[in-house]
Amino acid sequence: MTVAVKNRKPIVVSPTALRRAGFKSGQQLEVRVTGGAITILPKLPVADDEYTPAERRAIDRGIAASEKDYKEGRSYGPFKTHEEFIAALHRGPSKLRGKNRKLTAK
Repeated sequence: MTVAVKNRKPIVVSPTALRRAGFKSGQQLEVRVTGGAITILPKLPVADDEYTPAERRAIDRGIAASEKDYKEGRSYGPFKTHEEFIAALHRGPSKLRGKNRKLTAK
């Protein structure tokens, strides 16, 4: 499809072309100009808009706890092979089984 550029008139992209590109009605689009090319892209959401403030605080707490564990040496890896990784996974449950646990009679 070709269109003619005329003075003071906007260029209209046909609904067929937008649909074939995967754009939906009401979707925000971003127009970028590089050299002699115009690119139309879907506008991506900002990461902060994806979560509520409460969800963001919970995520930040989890990240802070993970960083604290890592700094205190409570981490595994990196592993050179997948076999080393699998062996480390199997060692974890055996540590739990080795602990003395009180069993209650029913």
